[in-house]
Amino acid sequence: MDTGEHEPQAFLSTDIAATPATILQWFVFRWRVETTFQEVRAHLGVETQRQWSDLAILRTNPVLVGLFSMITVWASALAASDHQLLRPHSASWYNKNEPTFTDAIAAVRRVLWSPPDFSMSRTMTDAVIIPTRLLKRLLQTLSLAA
Repeated sequence: MDTGEHEPQAFLSTDIAATPATILQWFVFRWRVETTFQEVRAHLGVETQRQWSDLAILRTNPVLVGLFSMITVWASALAASDHQLLRPHSASWYNKNEPTFTDAIAAVRRVLWSPPDFSMSRTMTDAVIIPTRLLKRLLQTLSLAA
């Protein structure tokens, strides 16, 4: 049970002119950056590449951070258009009111994987009829697992 109390922490700065409120504000701003880097590492593999050359590493990380940005912007647009598209996963350990990057990337995957004409069959004789509810459930599960 969370009582709302936390262990005391010290927030320090080398800027002796900074007020305590300013130091806490810097910490909050930095927390957002750290969370972004943690999400990019966890979901997109930043800093885990197997390249041998420095040039390859210098090219890869900016591309992956750009991909993170694109997914975030796309998911934000999805949430603005339809709040059901970007909803926190019910099994999420994080704040259930705020979607995580896992929720965002799953929403983008669902949109990419379910365009209106997703048929792989050339003729109707090859088509397998799947109930819409089952297809949506399958896409939901796979988008979280990928």
